[in-house]
Amino acid sequence: MPELKSCGVLIIRGEPIREFLLMRHADRWDLPKGHVDPGETEIQCALRELREETGIQATDLELIDGFRFETHYQVRAKKSDRIYEKTLVIFLGRLRRDASIAVTEHVGYKWFAWNPPHRIQAWTIDPLLAEVERFMSCQ
Repeated sequence: MPELKSCGVLIIRGEPIREFLLMRHADRWDLPKGHVDPGETEIQCALRELREETGIQATDLELIDGFRFETHYQVRAKKSDRIYEKTLVIFLGRLRRDASIAVTEHVGYKWFAWNPPHRIQAWTIDPLLAEVERFMSCQ
């Protein structure tokens, strides 16, 4: 089965966490993320996609050392019936300062209150947020 890899960043605000950012598609909430370009590292991809989809620059945030969430699932190509095995890698970034959000690939965005356990999207977002909660409780 062909493979795809996407990388992104879950953006949080506050210490302890007060809020996290999700992007709105027409039918679901999602993370700022995208496919890895040839020769690009996971972190380079995640930061590029964050900048392209939100306008948030790498200098606007601090990547949290030691956090890397990975999950695997199958996706169907939009233009064919081909099924791919997808790897999703998400890093955790805390905003250093307020940043304006410039939506480019989504219909909107929302800052969600940090109030675990979260029930937003069972496939990827809820497990990611549960892992963030476990990780931060050990810090």
